[in-house]
Amino acid sequence: MDITERFLNYTKFDTQSAEDSQSVPSTPKQLVFAKYLKQELELEGLSDVELDEQGYLYATLRSNTKQDVPTIGFISHYDTSPDSSGAGIKAQIVHHYDGSDIMLSEGIVSSPKKFPELLHHVGEDLIVTDGTTLLGADDKAGIAEIVQAMCWLRDHPEVKHGDIRIAFNPDEEIGMGAQHFDVEKFGCDWAYTMDGGDVGELEFENFNAAAAKITIKGVSVHPGYAKDKMVNANAVAAELAMMLPQDERPETTEGYQGFFHLLGIQASVEQARMSYIIRDHDRDRFEDRKRLIQSCAEQLNDKYGEGTVVCEVRDQYYNMKEKIDPEMHVIDLVLHAMQACEVAPKVKPIRGGTDGAQLSFRGLPCPNIFAGGVNFHGPYEFVSIQVMEKAMQVIVKICQLVGEYKN
Repeated sequence: MDITERFLNYTKFDTQSAEDSQSVPSTPKQLVFAKYLKQELELEGLSDVELDEQGYLYATLRSNTKQDVPTIGFISHYDTSPDSSGAGIKAQIVHHYDGSDIMLSEGIVSSPKKFPELLHHVGEDLIVTDGTTLLGADDKAGIAEIVQAMCWLRDHPEVKHGDIRIAFNPDEEIGMGAQHFDVEKFGCDWAYTMDGGDVGELEFENFNAAAAKITIKGVSVHPGYAKDKMVNANAVAAELAMMLPQDERPETTEGYQGFFHLLGIQASVEQARMSYIIRDHDRDRFEDRKRLIQSCAEQLNDKYGEGTVVCEVRDQYYNMKEKIDPEMHVIDLVLHAMQACEVAPKVKPIRGGTDGAQLSFRGLPCPNIFAGGVNFHGPYEFVSIQVMEKAMQVIVKICQLVGEYKN
């Protein structure tokens, strides 16, 4: 099986996670795919294949060298984003992309005028959607690359390597992917998530992240007699949204700039619920942002009455840079592997997070390497087959370099 067939098989599974779920994994359909993956890994001859009750799948490619070298790992998540449907994905291949508009389906066009990233892949074979769902390259491309690399190494025993651990987990898209990851069982000196974007991306800085859940209690009164009595939760929600800096949203920021992002709102006169994510690379600014949204809630309570607005803020993950900086050999290895595979490195901060951020704070240094997907979380998502192949080659080369590792 080649990497394209493997990836296309994976996209047939709906693995969308759910932010408001209290179960692990957050959706039972994720386990359907996890069980399929478990069988595939067993058929491919990997060792120690284990799927736990919460959907965390672990396996090993055994060492083929007598050298005492570090045990390293590769990790990807199999859930897809709640932002767009992952059901009934109809992936299609655009062979030898020529730089023109891509007709995904009737009336739905992916154009380089809107998505100039397409032009970076002229001449390549692109896997796209039909414009009604996301594709799932985030992060099933990463899974396909890891599994394909393990199969390649299995079939090429002349390439020496130590023990290689792999793991696939649920619920990364809702910030819970590393929550139940068993670092001790994984047993690696360090690891890499294959969860980055376009070719060459290498990331060991990410946002500090928090989620805010805001509940607004209104007072419903007949609108003809509402003066000085009604508290319209719809209007209070809108007021709160406008109290936050309007130029600090995802659509107005880039690079190291943080933001407040209103993920969703459900509102009526009597009650409103708002869901925010809060992001910043700088830890001090991150703490300021959390204080600000709490302050907005307090100001509205002063205005409309105590208990009108309840704001609960929960930290999700932190910037892994402070944990990677003392372990820069894990980055140097990737840079050398990319150079050997003729991939130009693009070291950049993640405007998001990966499971590796939380794992780094739990004692497993875990930077992030490109998996190839572009335009994540929406119907214009695509991935280049050639980029997936390059990512697979980088994994193989890292394993080979660690196999030659000198303590």
